[in-house]
Amino acid sequence: MIARWTKAVLPPLAFLAIVVVGWDLAVRGLSLPSFLVPSPWAVLQEAWASRSDLLQASSVTLAGALGGFGLSLVLGTAVALVFAQAAWIRASLFPYAIFLQTVPIVAVAPLIVIWFGAGFPSVVLVSFILSVFPILSNAVTGLVRVDPELLELFQIHNATRWQILTKLRLPHAVPMVVAGAKVSSGLTVIGAIVGEFFAGYGAQTPGLGYLILQSSGQLRTELLFACVAASTLLGLSVFLATGLVARLVLARLDEPSRQR
Repeated sequence: MIARWTKAVLPPLAFLAIVVVGWDLAVRGLSLPSFLVPSPWAVLQEAWASRSDLLQASSVTLAGALGGFGLSLVLGTAVALVFAQAAWIRASLFPYAIFLQTVPIVAVAPLIVIWFGAGFPSVVLVSFILSVFPILSNAVTGLVRVDPELLELFQIHNATRWQILTKLRLPHAVPMVVAGAKVSSGLTVIGAIVGEFFAGYGAQTPGLGYLILQSSGQLRTELLFACVAASTLLGLSVFLATGLVARLVLARLDEPSRQR
């Protein structure tokens, strides 16, 4: 187990160390001004000095991201169940689902603020719009593309529509939904930060998006780099947590087959 973790963790850490050393050498060698590109040590010092603000902002952004992610899971799966009922439903409505994936979120976000006001609901909605499509698309694929021989077997035994859905289509769709959720978990953090650009909570309870805008406006580049690092760590944490839950769900799903 230790050797496996070492093999997985050491290469990325070694690459990170090379990037940090190269970054520091470039700043020193080219005499870059700190407001343009600060040294990694200056960023670390600023991150430590602003740790309470960064932690508070990360928790606010995490709440918005988890809200959008939960909404994507529930509504994305529910709409996929509707799409799976008939080909004409998919042909009629799927283009509108693609609209959510292709519409520029920066164009829609101001409208969301006008309709729902600034604050948590709008941040959750922007995060939802950005993260729902992978779950919806994967769930529809998993529900529809079942083994034709298994479907025929159910029909031969006069299985009802409900039985086919709960005993065949849904179990077949779970791995696809899980894969979609892993993709969406990274997008939902991006959506929450973009939402905070337009519908942030203000100076009272700032999220990472608000801190990024504030530090950029004040030319506090060290804090801006620290915010970017905190956003990356937050997205990575949500992705890893989703992957862990996905592994548990898939293991639970495979238990009956292993017991046979």
